[in-house]
Amino acid sequence: MIAELQASDGLRLATLEAQAQSGVSERQLNAALADTDACVVGYFQENALVGYALVARLPFDAELQAIGVDPAHRHLGLGHALMQAVMLKAAEWKSERLLLEVRASNKAAISLYQRFDFKVDGQRKGYYPAVQGAAGREDALLMSRTFS
Repeated sequence: MIAELQASDGLRLATLEAQAQSGVSERQLNAALADTDACVVGYFQENALVGYALVARLPFDAELQAIGVDPAHRHLGLGHALMQAVMLKAAEWKSERLLLEVRASNKAAISLYQRFDFKVDGQRKGYYPAVQGAAGREDALLMSRTFS
């Protein structure tokens, strides 16, 4: 089941993010839960929060800021379901486009976004810090999808 999260879900969300490690701080998550221009949707399985997506409303667009899935629940379609919920929210907001950025090495996420008709718009060189154990920095791909 997918549902919009509320401020009272902050602890559950922070606990999930600690496992999912999508790079969003607890402070950012709590701010998003309280922001009327943001939406955090959660994927629940037997009352346990196992996935989430954070989308923010911009003046003309929406921005997917994070998707996090519990590692034990990956590759089961949760990301796809969460993206559908994000797309519905962006359409509800009457956004012209949905924007995101993703690590260039995150092939699973890029594949997911491409299935939703996202296209690469550009690249930010050295945008992300290296993943644990790797040297250097990593590029970000800028992707977007327009709404008709």
